[in-house]
Amino acid sequence: MNEHQPLVTVIIASYNHAPYIEESILSVLNQTYANIELLVIDDGSTDDSVERIRRLQAGHAFDFQVQQNQGLTNTLNGAIARSRGTLIVPFGSDDIMLPERIAVQVAHMDGKPEVGICAGNIELIDSKGELFPEKRQRRDVPFRRLDFDDMFLERKPYPPAPTLMIRREALEKVGGFDPEIRLEDLLIELKVTHAGYFIDGLNVLMARYRKHATNSYKNHRFMVDSILRTYALFSDHPLYEQVRCKFLNSMFLKTSNRDRKLARELLAQLPLKAWNGKTWRGLARMFFSPLEKS
Repeated sequence: MNEHQPLVTVIIASYNHAPYIEESILSVLNQTYANIELLVIDDGSTDDSVERIRRLQAGHAFDFQVQQNQGLTNTLNGAIARSRGTLIVPFGSDDIMLPERIAVQVAHMDGKPEVGICAGNIELIDSKGELFPEKRQRRDVPFRRLDFDDMFLERKPYPPAPTLMIRREALEKVGGFDPEIRLEDLLIELKVTHAGYFIDGLNVLMARYRKHATNSYKNHRFMVDSILRTYALFSDHPLYEQVRCKFLNSMFLKTSNRDRKLARELLAQLPLKAWNGKTWRGLARMFFSPLEKS
């Protein structure tokens, strides 16, 4: 191991992902980059995650703690407080890192103090680990450097959560993750860029994101609440109302034939002047399409 390589702390907060947790941990242990501190925290799982992790820990040296459920953002903040790395990687307990991922990101961030977060591309897998069809993938998004307005106004493709590597200095500058908002990735990206750092999204495939029945994004009410509260923290931005209404329109369309109660609540928050094509398509779905399962 090169003694000049920065220490990278990877944090896996595990919660009821027993079928996937071992593969997630092994993907970190099998990185080509050597100087990694792996912290695994079970956040009150009710399945057999703890037993599976302990069996894996017996053959590998990584830090494992079990706690009563505290939620993801509290768990991440607690792990960061006791971590030693200068680069922090929060990683999903159902996702998979590709072997070169950490090495590529460390090399890119070296000598670029202005980059607070480095990210890459993902491919989608299902609950069995099978790849989704090519037409549903975004595996080759070109390099982009994002500032706050790029993120807030969605001017460039968002950096995928399973690929984030965050400079510790940037995390400390913005006060870490917000325990009041459980959807952690969008807010930390906005806070870090708002503090003056950039996010570099590399055109490198870094992780496999697992889509399955318990993904957070499938809980529409949770997503709406978290994202609206996130945007509200930046309500002093001159285009805040435009950003808010764009999101409301998108979620209204998405929920119009999946969760009509929520869709009606979203529509009630949209001023008539903000209605657009998505609003009208959502109304058509609400009244003329059968209800779909989320």
